[in-house]
Amino acid sequence: MTTPSTELRKFVAPEIVYGPGSRSLVGRYARNLGATRVLVVSDPGVVLAGWLRDAFASLEREGVLYHLFADVSPNPRAQEVHRGVEVYQQEHCDALVAVGGGSPMDCAKGIGIVLANKENILTFEGVDRIARPIPPLVCVPTTAGSSADVSQFAIITDTERRLKVSIISKAIVPDISLVDCDTTRTLTPFLIACSGMDAFVHGIEAFVSNAHSTLTDVYALAAISLIWNNLPAAMENPLDEAARRHLMEGSLEAGLAFSNTSLGAVHAMAHAMGGLVDNPHGEANTLLVDHVVAFNYEAAPERFDLIAEKLGLEPARLAPGRRKEALLTAIRQLKHSSGLAPRLRDKGISRSDIPFLARNALADPCMATNPRRMTLRDVEVLYEQAF
Repeated sequence: MTTPSTELRKFVAPEIVYGPGSRSLVGRYARNLGATRVLVVSDPGVVLAGWLRDAFASLEREGVLYHLFADVSPNPRAQEVHRGVEVYQQEHCDALVAVGGGSPMDCAKGIGIVLANKENILTFEGVDRIARPIPPLVCVPTTAGSSADVSQFAIITDTERRLKVSIISKAIVPDISLVDCDTTRTLTPFLIACSGMDAFVHGIEAFVSNAHSTLTDVYALAAISLIWNNLPAAMENPLDEAARRHLMEGSLEAGLAFSNTSLGAVHAMAHAMGGLVDNPHGEANTLLVDHVVAFNYEAAPERFDLIAEKLGLEPARLAPGRRKEALLTAIRQLKHSSGLAPRLRDKGISRSDIPFLARNALADPCMATNPRRMTLRDVEVLYEQAF
């Protein structure tokens, strides 16, 4: 069993306001941060769902001017980040507000990075490469999955290289996260599944990460349990308030965990897929998770058994040789019930793409904290298993 290191650990998190109506505090917190005119970053789906009305009303009550930038794709592109920078400067903004899922929040982080550091967003790929802090950033998440509102991560698509670039730095942790589960009322079952499975994988990868700690373990296990016990109910009835609230709590706790542990091979491989075929990130994670858990199990069996306990499996009652398969069966059960269980070939990927995907995945920063070291061939085999 891997145990938390006795070395010093940091735990980074924004200020968090959690509960119904917290989304209406955008104006107060923007003003508290010294903002006079903010760029509100969102996307067309959030605009259509109507969640910006509360943010705008709150900003108006506090006398904070705003300009909307909603030209953000589901997997934000580098060029969209730079267009946002231009708009921010043209409108003489002095702070950022992101309302939406991971895409608007990641785009807002990218805009802030470029504004503060005056370089192309893609030059910040990797870990701790941001020298200057970004402008004030307030986030209002509208999905229960990405946790970009509390994390040190921003994922930006490089369309020329057909690659999702991971940018990881405490300099991009938002100042305030306003977590209001009411914003998930307009999610479709498909979006609930994508975001929920993303958060579920966040919890698993954070718990078995080689950078985990006793503090992150608490959040990761709590998230796994909350998502396992509530995702099916929320998918069956998107208006189930209790299930949606628990999913939002699970997403938040998973984010606090993985932001401080990083992730692993599932995310590294999903980022490579998303760069190539531009599919939903949660779907990519779902496609890969059981294959990666099967590969990683031998590196941290006791930690995976603790995950199994959170899924109600009682691994202590099973022979050691049966525990791995019991966990995989449970994960596959959730995977298939989510409706997100295609194969790589169903997403427009061919076998000839696998070497390209594997090279990009192996170079992703998330691979560094995977509990079992991987070779290029290992990654290729996992993609082949999911093909």
